[in-house]
Amino acid sequence: MANSLNPAVAKAPLTPAAVGYDPDEPQVQIPLNKHKSQHKTVADWIVDSIIALFIIVVVIAVAYPLWFIIIASFSDPGAVAQGQVSLIPKGFSLGGYSKILTDSRIWVGYRNTIIYTVLGTAVNLVVTIPAAFALSRREFRVRRIIMFLFSFTMFFSGGLIPSYLLMKQLGLLNSMWVFILPGAFGVYNMIIARSFFESSIPEELRDSARVDGVSYFGFFFKIVLPLSSAILAVIGLYCFVAHWNDFFTGLIYIRNQEQQPLQNVLQMILIANQANNGANNASMTASQAQNFADQIKFGIIIVSTLPLLVIYPFLQKYFNKGVMIGAVKG
Repeated sequence: MANSLNPAVAKAPLTPAAVGYDPDEPQVQIPLNKHKSQHKTVADWIVDSIIALFIIVVVIAVAYPLWFIIIASFSDPGAVAQGQVSLIPKGFSLGGYSKILTDSRIWVGYRNTIIYTVLGTAVNLVVTIPAAFALSRREFRVRRIIMFLFSFTMFFSGGLIPSYLLMKQLGLLNSMWVFILPGAFGVYNMIIARSFFESSIPEELRDSARVDGVSYFGFFFKIVLPLSSAILAVIGLYCFVAHWNDFFTGLIYIRNQEQQPLQNVLQMILIANQANNGANNASMTASQAQNFADQIKFGIIIVSTLPLLVIYPFLQKYFNKGVMIGAVKG
């Protein structure tokens, strides 16, 4: 207390002796990078080797089926049927792709699927993200009741026949809106987004915005959304994949061939070629026709998954970050 009141003492410079530094005392040398001074033991090398081996096995188990489908889709159908194609393609044949891409229905299916996917994903984000933000606010008192009602729909539903009758009464049969409106709100995606908002958006931001006179809408659009690019990418990717792979909706609710999505068109092409079994080609034996149908099947898998394989690498960094943040609270 006396030192704080004495200006001479307060302004005195600090010396090594004043802070208790003794130059004669041996000093402990702290390495700049502690990792460089550490050496792995034999047990560490064994554990690392086991982990690396396990990861390699998992990668091969996941990647090889896709690689086999790719090489089998343009290999010789006979070589594939005889099991001669394993790691590298053998022969070269684009008969499957030629049969698929020359069918005019596939371009109609691509057009419909792109429209359903892009529009459906946009509607999903517009509906799900604001609902998740509203349910993440603690001052919203009825949020627990609403969350219970939403969660209830994840476990119980009316079933297929009541759903079909409902779509018929709403006039959604043979309409593009049957792909978009019934699944506009996803409870699972909303829960992930709500957890993200609760754990990643500090309450101090809302307090600062309130001091500046920003409303909830302004806070959501000007502050929350720019900080939520990771979760937006994750939810968008979830919805995009779900709409792109949607097969059941077109099978049940669509009878007009001009409105069928890509997955249903590919199914019709595959069934038609398997049913014909080479009947349109007299020079083709039954086994050759079956091999050709298998090649078409491999080509259909590539055609249907190629857009997702192209898009996913660009969203992978957001996907990993958003899933971890949105799935873990606190």
